[in-house]
Amino acid sequence: MLPQPARDGAATTVRSRTDLKERTMPDTYAYLIIEPDWDSDTHLAQARRGGTTSEMSDEFAAHKAFQVAVAELGAQIVGGAALQNAKYGAVVRPGSGDDKVAGAVYTDAPYTESAEIVTGFYLVRVDDEDTARRIAALVPTGGVVEMRKVFPTGG
Repeated sequence: MLPQPARDGAATTVRSRTDLKERTMPDTYAYLIIEPDWDSDTHLAQARRGGTTSEMSDEFAAHKAFQVAVAELGAQIVGGAALQNAKYGAVVRPGSGDDKVAGAVYTDAPYTESAEIVTGFYLVRVDDEDTARRIAALVPTGGVVEMRKVFPTGG
């Protein structure tokens, strides 16, 4: 709080812009959907043609309902995606020093010993942790949801 002189000479207190920003900025949480992998290929052709999630299957209807519930809680989805089947991904261990790319080790798909993987995520802006926890319980999943507060990077 910064003291500021009032027009009549008495001191009054105003908040700095930084103080106001820190107090009024909502937090963003990432919700990682961790469950058995899914067959994204069954929906890929429709998705590439611009099909909506409601046209694709009942699996996506739960996600539409989730989006409505988030809005009803006063929160805002600011990002998210369903991830394609793990066969389209890899685990990468960068090399060291100047050989980060040349020394990288690529392993197909995620960890083979894992029965569940991240199949999608949401980024949701919320006003408080209680709302964030309520939203985590509503994320559609056949497994678990990992909820993590996103570190503010100023961008």
